[in-house]
Amino acid sequence: MYQIGILGSAGEIKKERLAEVSRTIGREIAKMKCLVVTGGSDGLAYEAAIGAKSEGGTTLCISPAKDAEEHEKQYKLPTKYFDIFVYTGFGYKGRNVITVRSCDAVIVISGNVGTLNEITIAYDEGKPIGIVSGSDGVADEVKNLVEKYFKQRGAGPKIIYGTDPKKLVEEIISLLN
Repeated sequence: MYQIGILGSAGEIKKERLAEVSRTIGREIAKMKCLVVTGGSDGLAYEAAIGAKSEGGTTLCISPAKDAEEHEKQYKLPTKYFDIFVYTGFGYKGRNVITVRSCDAVIVISGNVGTLNEITIAYDEGKPIGIVSGSDGVADEVKNLVEKYFKQRGAGPKIIYGTDPKKLVEEIISLLN
């Protein structure tokens, strides 16, 4: 069973289209009998967890908190739709390293600076990266960043760009087979 990380914007979702793309990605990962991994925040990655659960999939939450109480009370993060919790106690940036290293590949939807941090970790770790093109945020900047900055370090991991969530999941998993 592959572990596929979903990286993307946390907080309020401004475009319902992106929430549906995220849920579709979660459903497709579950259909392929893979585990959905998120950083435990709300937002787009959480929507993928909801999608996975709707298909009977399994979800893993890598929390920035030290325990369940801190996860819910201090960080105000959701618990519903997660099957397995790993409480890191490392805050958001420390959690990002563990989240990405726990994945076989990652898929990026939109995102801000935290997602950019996760992308650079995935790149450095050599994880295959799927990018939902046209989802705004850092996802739409990755191609430029890779060409301008990342390639200086030599060949990196395979990066796939696409707008069709089902096809993107299939392509990412095919890279792992």
